[in-house]
Amino acid sequence: MELVGTIKKISPLQQITPTFSKREVVILTDEMYPQTIMVEFAQSRAALVDAFTEGQYVKVSINLRGREWTDPKTGDVRYFTSVGGWRIEASAPGMAQGQPSAAPANPFASQGMPAQPQAPAAPSAPAGDDDDLPF
Repeated sequence: MELVGTIKKISPLQQITPTFSKREVVILTDEMYPQTIMVEFAQSRAALVDAFTEGQYVKVSINLRGREWTDPKTGDVRYFTSVGGWRIEASAPGMAQGQPSAAPANPFASQGMPAQPQAPAAPSAPAGDDDDLPF
């Protein structure tokens, strides 16, 4: 999946454990109804964010991750979703997400397949009064 929009906020690198670090980037999407989405860049991918600044227009490739957690005290089950970024690149406004780039109107037209011959038209029914069928 991809998000296209403007970087609203870049957080500093967070060292969660001695072996795990992450950096969070908040993206304001470029849609009819803009969304503010926080994307996590973990481990070595956190360095990808270094080349970008707040206010810059970008395209971010993401993965959605979900998990279930059971509270050991109460037994209540909760569900969490995280948005993990794995690529970020500069983009230009107006390039809608998921927009095909110069794709032909007929995707099969450029495959070099022979055109199907037209089937002959079905013969028309005779217009006689002796037809007693109800349809």
